[in-house]
Amino acid sequence: MNRNLALELLRVTEAGALAAAPLQGRGNKIAADARAVEAIRAALADVDMRGTVVIGEGEKDEAPMLYFGEKIGNGLEPEVDVAVDPIEGTSLTASGLPGAISVVALAERGSMFTTHVHYMQKLVVGRRARGVIDLEMPVEWNLRRIAKAEGLPAQELTVVVLERDRNKDVIAQIREVGARIKL
Repeated sequence: MNRNLALELLRVTEAGALAAAPLQGRGNKIAADARAVEAIRAALADVDMRGTVVIGEGEKDEAPMLYFGEKIGNGLEPEVDVAVDPIEGTSLTASGLPGAISVVALAERGSMFTTHVHYMQKLVVGRRARGVIDLEMPVEWNLRRIAKAEGLPAQELTVVVLERDRNKDVIAQIREVGARIKL
């Protein structure tokens, strides 16, 4: 990615954030998301790329724009995969709370992992713990392996988890090990 394309993507996310800003704290996450989606799609139309949305608003949000397979950009090179989330944190935005972000990522066409599921387990670790984790294993097992790889007791680990109902069990398991949690 060249610097100009990176700056264009910054403008794209900025357009989404600015469009949703007037609805911050007004209790309507659907309207805020709709404004961000419209602004981001319009901004992406001017970007020099032949983009295909591989991760987008999709069926989960019943979005009419930025859906899987949609072609975006002005049709010039490069040809890219696009992941986009106009507002990650619509409830935060609607509640007037900090922490919502607007996200766009590009990768060479065909290189971005594509999934049609709404949610999935993700586990990110530092270099020393790379290769010692297994999503098929319990949280406690992974935390102990990560701690060992890092040369720390498990209680010294800090785990970042989205504060969502679907993550309550994971949060309980992390607390049982004694690791710190940042929600």
